[in-house]
Amino acid sequence: MIDYRLPSTNDPILKYTEWQREFMFKRLRLGLIVAACSILSFFLVNVVLHEHEMEEHLFWLSIQMIEELSLLSCLILLHTKIGRTHLPYIFLWFSWSITLIPQYGAFRFGFMQFDIIAWSLMFLGQAALMPVQWRLHLLSQAMVFIHFYLINQWFNLSIPLFESFPEFATYLYFLWFCIICDLSVFLYERLQKAEFEARFALQTEHGALKVEQEKSERLLLNILPLSIAQRLKQEEQIIADHFTNVTVLFADIVGFTQLSERLSAKKLVELLNEIFSTFDKLVEKHGLEKIKTIGDAYMVVGGLPVPIEDSVTPIAEMALDMQEALAQFNRRYHYDLKIRIGIHNGAVVAGVIGLKKFAYDLWGDTVNTASRMESHGIAGCIQVSNRVYDALEDKYVLTKRGTIEIKGKGEMITYMLKGRQA
Repeated sequence: MIDYRLPSTNDPILKYTEWQREFMFKRLRLGLIVAACSILSFFLVNVVLHEHEMEEHLFWLSIQMIEELSLLSCLILLHTKIGRTHLPYIFLWFSWSITLIPQYGAFRFGFMQFDIIAWSLMFLGQAALMPVQWRLHLLSQAMVFIHFYLINQWFNLSIPLFESFPEFATYLYFLWFCIICDLSVFLYERLQKAEFEARFALQTEHGALKVEQEKSERLLLNILPLSIAQRLKQEEQIIADHFTNVTVLFADIVGFTQLSERLSAKKLVELLNEIFSTFDKLVEKHGLEKIKTIGDAYMVVGGLPVPIEDSVTPIAEMALDMQEALAQFNRRYHYDLKIRIGIHNGAVVAGVIGLKKFAYDLWGDTVNTASRMESHGIAGCIQVSNRVYDALEDKYVLTKRGTIEIKGKGEMITYMLKGRQA
């Protein structure tokens, strides 16, 4: 199976070149190992079989040993930086180690031979195991026959062949043998490149699709909590959960409506965006969940969608930090905005409603009471209910405001959260 793990470049030509070099390296290594084992097997057979006189027998063994050492040298050099940089030269050295070295052994005895077995195995093995570049295969083959012809013509050597297989027939045999091998490599290269380009295009498209999917994920997570988004993606029809210990915070920027009458629309949105973006960072800091903004009002909750034992303390910290953030904003831009905050703790129902522009929202008396804590509060102060006071009195500074009339609730005792205890 072709390995398509590619270098980190967006240029398909460079990618293919790098991949082809790695493919060539792996196939060269495989071919060298197979060839070394093959030559070794012939060497061992010749050690056992004495088909020639002792001197000639030892000479042919030494030729095979030279072949074996040449192949091992190729294999060692292949794993060096120089070898990996010049892979075509390793390929040719490998090829000629098997096809040319034995010719000099024959030359010693006054003849040159068509080594039909060795050459056929080499050329076929290259095409089958190492279909790297058809031009390299052609150069490898051409050099063998040019060398054979020149040496034969220069020294006028005899060419022993089978009586029924004349010289021209041997040339013709190798001509078609090499044509078939090179054509096979050429067609494999074309198929390989087409497959590579198709896979590259598919990977590029997949990468672009993944980027778009990540954008959609981020947009979805800007609207919904992670766990709720996952449930929606699983096509859960109705998402509704009941939570018993949730703390709700409502905040409203006092004076922003009057400020909007003096500012351009762009400037107004820029200022409000800066304030609410700061609040969003505080939400992340304290592990809370922002529910929504309505105009210049901000709603945040602690204790859902993942319940926690103490949901009041993070909300208290959030409220104090919101006051400080708005104070810094006023100092920076020389405004006199104040924030009015209300907090209540209790049970709520949370879920997703709507088909378009859906939202994760809360319902219940706790939400209404928290909203009243804010709307009936004092600018620049944090008003909390009795339940919140009970949870915070040991860790924070709170003052009793007294009994006030709350719309829809009647009289309630409320408190003001002033700060953290020393």
